[in-house]
Amino acid sequence: MALNAHGVAKRVRGTDYSSLRSQIIRAAMSVPANIVEGSGQKSSREFSRFLVIAINSTTELEYHLISARDLHVADGSEVLTLLSQVIEVRKMLYGLLRHLASHAQPKT
Repeated sequence: MALNAHGVAKRVRGTDYSSLRSQIIRAAMSVPANIVEGSGQKSSREFSRFLVIAINSTTELEYHLISARDLHVADGSEVLTLLSQVIEVRKMLYGLLRHLASHAQPKT
């Protein structure tokens, strides 16, 4: 997903859209970066915090992609495919959060 989003962003042309291009790349790269960073944490609770940040980044990416499509600076069918990937990744992240919550050890 992140690499595909980067590819879409690279095809967004025009100086007026440089910030949109940058935001797409930043949000897309934030998702796996937060998953990796979170996986190195010492507790499931800390990992979960990074997963929530990754989920928020998928929502932000979704918005930027829709904006790029609606501004006609990105191919609609390419954006639609990427949006499906973003939604699928978000679902997987929510599933992982639920798994971590169900296996959390109660505080003593």
